[in-house]
Amino acid sequence: MELELIRSALGWGAIINIAVLLYWFAFLTLAHDWTYKLHSKWFNLSVEKFDRFHYLGLALYKTAIIAFYVVPYIALGIVLD
Repeated sequence: MELELIRSALGWGAIINIAVLLYWFAFLTLAHDWTYKLHSKWFNLSVEKFDRFHYLGLALYKTAIIAFYVVPYIALGIVLD
C-alpha cells in the first residue's frame, strides 16, 4: 500500500509540474514581448539573454521533472506489477 501511495503522489506531482512547464512555455510563447518588458524593468537583459535564460530554465525544469517524477513513477510501476 505504501509504494502505491508513493507512486500515486509521484504521478500527480508529475502532472502538476508538467502543467506548470506547459504554462511557462505557452506564456513565454504567446506573451514574449510583454514578459520581456516586465523583466527588463528589473534586470538589464538583452532579448538574447532573456531567451537564453528562459530556454535553459525550461530545459533544467523538464530534466528535473523527468529525473525526479517520471522515472521513479515508471520504476515503481515495474516493481509493483
